[in-house]
Amino acid sequence: MPKVSFKSIRARAAKRKGGDKVLASLMPKKPNNKALAKLADDRVLSEMAARIFSAGFVWDVIDKKWPGFEEAFLEFNPKRLLFQPAEFWEKLASDKRIVRHPGKIKSVRENAKFVMDVSKEHGSFGKFLAGWPADDQVGLLEVLGKRGSRLGGFSGQYLLRFLGWDAFVLSQSVLMCLKDSGVPITGGTSKKDLNAIQAQFNAWRDESGLPITYISRTCALSIGENVPVARLKEVMQIT
Repeated sequence: MPKVSFKSIRARAAKRKGGDKVLASLMPKKPNNKALAKLADDRVLSEMAARIFSAGFVWDVIDKKWPGFEEAFLEFNPKRLLFQPAEFWEKLASDKRIVRHPGKIKSVRENAKFVMDVSKEHGSFGKFLAGWPADDQVGLLEVLGKRGSRLGGFSGQYLLRFLGWDAFVLSQSVLMCLKDSGVPITGGTSKKDLNAIQAQFNAWRDESGLPITYISRTCALSIGENVPVARLKEVMQIT
């Protein structure tokens, strides 16, 4: 089955949403590698924790509690956190400022080490991300999954998106768009599927000249439930 051009997908999304200008207003912030390279390690760790604690939870609840998370986790300073004794981490399990999930609390400590290790290797975690090619998200997700804690699947994809890396997020709508376009995938999680998805996003990027982040978002808006624009602008966490 021949692949569908991105031009036709974008036209379909624009028609569904009310025109090119409306569609453009629904795009995420454009990826900026210069800004990413300047990102402090504590902000990277904070975002890692936010994505992990949000997984399987109501995001609005986590957002409202986040000032408490920042305070409880020492502003997510990796070096400070790694110096804390076991008692510090044990007390967090009963700290009402945060969501008291022992496994996710443990992941913050493990990811503090991950961030510090990568920072020593590359100058900062942001520089590491900025230097990773946008045509190999699959490889970057593999690093996050193997070296990080609880950063596989959606958590890793959303982490990259929220940090400003040029990422796709494989929501049900995006997977539906890929399948409708003739990309030979099943669940979208196997290595074979991910490689096929990466290849198609790379091809659409070359065709359109747009960031993969924009392509992913446009795919999501082009198919499936046609959520009202006003609602989309409220959340702006669609993919």
